[in-house]
Amino acid sequence: MIRLILFVFLVLSSGSFAQNLGTHPISNAYQKPTDPQVLQKLDRWQDQKFGIIIHWGLYAVPGMIESWSICSEDWITRDTNSSYDDYKKWYFGLKDSLNPTTFNPEKWAEISKKAGMKYLVFTTKHHDGFCMFDTKQTDFSIASGPFATNPKSDVLKHVFSAYRNQGFMIGAYFSKPDWHNENYWWPLYATPDRNNNYDTRKHPWRWQQFQDYTFKQIQEIVTGYGGVDILWLDGGWVRPKNTIDEEVLMWGAPIPQWDQELDIAKIAKMARSNQPGMIVVDRTVQGPFENYQTPEHTIPEKRIDNPWETCMPLGNDWGYVPNNNLKSADRIIRTLVEVVAKGGNLLLGVGPKPDGTFPVDVEARLLEIGKWLDVNGEAIYHTRSMPHYNDSDFFFTQSKDEKTAYILVPNDMALTRVEWTVNLPKKGSKLIFVPTGEKVTYRIVDGVVQLDLSRKLVMKQKDNPVWVFKFEQATE
Repeated sequence: MIRLILFVFLVLSSGSFAQNLGTHPISNAYQKPTDPQVLQKLDRWQDQKFGIIIHWGLYAVPGMIESWSICSEDWITRDTNSSYDDYKKWYFGLKDSLNPTTFNPEKWAEISKKAGMKYLVFTTKHHDGFCMFDTKQTDFSIASGPFATNPKSDVLKHVFSAYRNQGFMIGAYFSKPDWHNENYWWPLYATPDRNNNYDTRKHPWRWQQFQDYTFKQIQEIVTGYGGVDILWLDGGWVRPKNTIDEEVLMWGAPIPQWDQELDIAKIAKMARSNQPGMIVVDRTVQGPFENYQTPEHTIPEKRIDNPWETCMPLGNDWGYVPNNNLKSADRIIRTLVEVVAKGGNLLLGVGPKPDGTFPVDVEARLLEIGKWLDVNGEAIYHTRSMPHYNDSDFFFTQSKDEKTAYILVPNDMALTRVEWTVNLPKKGSKLIFVPTGEKVTYRIVDGVVQLDLSRKLVMKQKDNPVWVFKFEQATE
């Protein structure tokens, strides 16, 4: 029997631990949307299966962890002898150094398409508050620095346009916390941790200013940049206090005694009035505005019926870091197979360099993944999970109409016989080896499907990390 290592990514690198402190595991609680347009878009999103999330901002200039180095929590260290205030001034001053003159979003989109990706989530603003779009609410943006005179200075416009032209669904990542905004981190006080640094009960006017700022920025995104399918809200600690649950406590992050309520209901209503059917993903805040769940760095142990998406970086870090340790193409493919078989999507993180290009090794890795999907994608895209989604090391998917079942088998050069005991085919079903289209002979003995693979086939497919077979009739 083929053996498959089940990868559960809990990589505590400098980049992942920042988002970690708990890895946003999936919760059993899910509130299904009632808006028919949202449900329709969710169904379309579930067809896509494989997406790209792009973290790009000030942190690309020194090639370091995204945003978190300016936060003051016990797990954060800084390679500097300067004071915190000097460090923060240096970090925010990077806005004068980010000048990506070779920024080419069309090339990004082309590479992503060749990688087999189908939807985009792009960081409009990370926790540091630096905006990758031409916001009118602050001059702390890519459109106000040295890149301001470039025809592509409104980065978001050109990224969305390039990916939309390649047929991608479009998602806007937006950080709910904003560590540059004086109404989130009030300069009157120190900044002890990721939360806002004043009691919103005592200073309601100041918090209202931040709510308005957030609303207006999201309004700019959903009204000025064409069709947007997904609003992906990060920073799950910014939430009503009464929604803090066991999952949040698992993160180990500090919890303030006051509300950080942004009125997501008001934001979602406005967003959907401009973008009908928009999927809203208020990450980890269970309820009507977490339209799909987002386990981070991890794959759920079992099949999940709710819409969900595993998000993980291709390397150890979300943004650009020189010499980042990239996961192998085989590892990503096997991860994608497991995620899809369990009913989810995979959102893979990539960080462009400060010059506006993808690292060469990232490009190569993405293209490797795409080669497998070019041949085997029918077992991934537009499929749905099966009640029996695996048998030992094998995984199964099925077409939406349930007329075709796929068997995804991890490569093992020592194996010439494949066997499984679930999802048995109906009598007369044809078994096809997807990469070649050739018919494969099989038999069912005592409730076990058996097929013998020729040594010639095994050798020919030696570099294929996962072999895909399909039954052309529905399984029982």
